[in-house]
Amino acid sequence: MLLPMTGPLGAAGDSVRDGFLTAYYQAPSGERPVVRLYDTGAGQPIPEILARASRAGASLIVGPLTRGAVVAAAADSQPRPPLLALNFLPAGDRAPPRFFQFALSPTAEARMVARRVLADGHRVGIAIVPKGPWGTRVLNAFTEQLRAGGGSVLASRRIDVSRADFSNAIEGALLIEQSRERLRHLESLLGMRLAFTLRRRADVQFIFAPAPPGTERLLMPQLRYYYAGGVATYSTSEGFAPDPAANQDLDGLRFPDMPWMLGGSLAQAVREAADHAWPAGGPDRGRLFAFGFDAYRLAVSLLRSRAPDGLELDGLTGRLNLGADGRIDRRLEWAQLENGEARLLPPP
Repeated sequence: MLLPMTGPLGAAGDSVRDGFLTAYYQAPSGERPVVRLYDTGAGQPIPEILARASRAGASLIVGPLTRGAVVAAAADSQPRPPLLALNFLPAGDRAPPRFFQFALSPTAEARMVARRVLADGHRVGIAIVPKGPWGTRVLNAFTEQLRAGGGSVLASRRIDVSRADFSNAIEGALLIEQSRERLRHLESLLGMRLAFTLRRRADVQFIFAPAPPGTERLLMPQLRYYYAGGVATYSTSEGFAPDPAANQDLDGLRFPDMPWMLGGSLAQAVREAADHAWPAGGPDRGRLFAFGFDAYRLAVSLLRSRAPDGLELDGLTGRLNLGADGRIDRRLEWAQLENGEARLLPPP
């Protein structure tokens, strides 16, 4: 297993490792493979680490974790065993033989959201996303999928998640300023002050607003303030963190997420086992923990299968399916927040 265990991504690597080893120790002792860990955070080139693992007799390599390291692994031409990368190659990059890819991809989730928007009967709407590369990638994936299904984004705005006031972005996307202009024009014509209610544009059927939970909790009330509280609003899983008290202002938000966050029999069983193993707390058990847990189960399935195409399993991160291109597709569940609690929605 190749993970960053030191350096700036050490905490993320630790979470994936802890989930992986939780699944490992839940398996019967006689069925556990030998696992060796290699640190990719110390600066050693990925081809050198792959060569070390291969020389040590690895039957399967799991990792690396970062996009750049996965690209380096795919470009390495040395003989090696099958590899389960814990990220996706960039779009358009061809994977070498015996190179499988598993990721928690925000762009894949954005495409899921676009399909759900269309399935819910919405065709035109606006998007408000965080500034920066993450927001750009997510918006592009969402817009591309929406257009493929006959929908369109009427307007998009970027917000600075380090701030609390998003009024400029919301007003711009909802054309609130045009309503103000109409007021000023009428008052100028009539020569008097008028009682006037600002109006948003009337053609918006949905709002796509993916953002971190803290930002989402600020954004949703501001959308309601600008008369968009009744518009169907969607996020990726990025916007949800379980906290009923803090999520009261998010009521109505729809999003896809993994069973680990939304509940289910497997998630409950793993939580109980983890609580038993670490009664005083233990490691962080967020989405990366679930990702590591599923990485172990996929690795074992790949080791045991001579023809892995079509491999399927129910995991903590979703319903997992191995496609012919070697990528693991995750089918997520849908939820909507009501009184701060995530309530499951029927599939689209």
